[in-house]
Amino acid sequence: MVTPREAPDHFSFVAGRPRPAAPFVSVLLATDCAAGLFGTLVLPYDELPTGPAGLLVATVLVFNAQAGLYRPTMARGVLADVPALFFRVLIGWCVLATVLAHQSALVHEPDAVPLGVPLVAAGCAVHTLAACAGRGAALWLRRRQAVRRPRPALVVGPAASAARVTAALARRSRGGIRPVGVVVPPAEGAVEAGVPVLRSLEDVQRAVIQNGVQDCLYTHAPESATLVAPAVLEAMGCTLWQLDTRIPGPSAPRGQADELAAFPCHPLTSTPAGGLGLFLKRLLDLAVTVPALLLIAPVLAVCALILRRSDGPGVLFRQERIGLGGQAFTLLKFRTLRPDTAHEAATRWNIADDHRMSRAGHFMRRTSLDELPQLWNVIRGDMSLVGPRPERPYFVSQFSQTHPGYAARHRMPVGLTGLAQVEGLRGDTSIEDRARYDNFYIDHWSLWQDLCILLRTAVCVVRPTGS
Repeated sequence: MVTPREAPDHFSFVAGRPRPAAPFVSVLLATDCAAGLFGTLVLPYDELPTGPAGLLVATVLVFNAQAGLYRPTMARGVLADVPALFFRVLIGWCVLATVLAHQSALVHEPDAVPLGVPLVAAGCAVHTLAACAGRGAALWLRRRQAVRRPRPALVVGPAASAARVTAALARRSRGGIRPVGVVVPPAEGAVEAGVPVLRSLEDVQRAVIQNGVQDCLYTHAPESATLVAPAVLEAMGCTLWQLDTRIPGPSAPRGQADELAAFPCHPLTSTPAGGLGLFLKRLLDLAVTVPALLLIAPVLAVCALILRRSDGPGVLFRQERIGLGGQAFTLLKFRTLRPDTAHEAATRWNIADDHRMSRAGHFMRRTSLDELPQLWNVIRGDMSLVGPRPERPYFVSQFSQTHPGYAARHRMPVGLTGLAQVEGLRGDTSIEDRARYDNFYIDHWSLWQDLCILLRTAVCVVRPTGS
């Protein structure tokens, strides 16, 4: 058994595989934003103030995220979401009516048109219809694409249930999912599944790469000692699903009703933050990073000028790192040392005491000023302000083989700082300790914890600890 905290010694990390659900979630967000703005057209205003309109859209998006309306889905249609959509749109319009009434009272406009019940009802109706129409069109196009090009998937579970699900999906050819293998415990006997039977992580990894697997379907509790751990498959870039194969099966949890070939289905995630948590985490990142980047722009300019005069042209250093779910991205830093070769840059662990580093480079690393360009990575969404520190693909592969729990760090967006860093685990320190602190942070994540780590980082950043 490979638990969510373990990585086997033969596991090789698969980097850079994009998650297919992210673009579709962006489409749903854009659709709900457009529906909110379209709904405000019913109001008797020549020009609705930007603030109240933005508040309406933001309120609805937050409540939709809380309800799981942006989570991955399998075969779910838009009609199942209409009650949830309408209720949250109603909350948004009630908030809008309250704000507009308060503004009218403050500016003493006797001729202002109150946003009464008829206008609120009309706005809710138009807003909900627009949201349903947009979502329905997006889901219809997604289903058509899935029928034309079914997504390859692995079925993970005991032999009996895995074979039953595989056969059902084969009969349900228009379901949009094409099983390309079943993952069963090595101790089980012969399995007649009609697809390759995978009994080791090497076989699973090979199947993921060769078939471009996007989804993994668990037919049993992932905590079972006979199954591949979710963290390992997530690290390979797969989206995980839990199927209830009991007969008769209970309904899926309220608000998450979904099905695949009539098996109750819901997404699995080993990130405790969940959809709403990650949404709020992203808002915190932007709320802090954008003003901070504007304020420290002169500091960045001075650092760049000093490095330019000290070490010559090329003040920025770009390097491939591994982020959430194994996706590769280009990390930015101020260049404090010019490696002799690209291989040295990718595989040398620590350069803090390198004699080739200039005085300016030493100062940048001791004060962590060399990390400031990563604020741009945060704005781009490659990183978060707080999370496990990203590492190079070479070391991710090495550490995943030798340190339990290292691969599980990629359940959460990587960060500019993290719990391990404020505890002094920087530079040439224990990788096992870092992985343990990072996983503790992920398992006990909260927005308040992020704020506390940011405050501790502000205190620690001037300490000459190096990195």
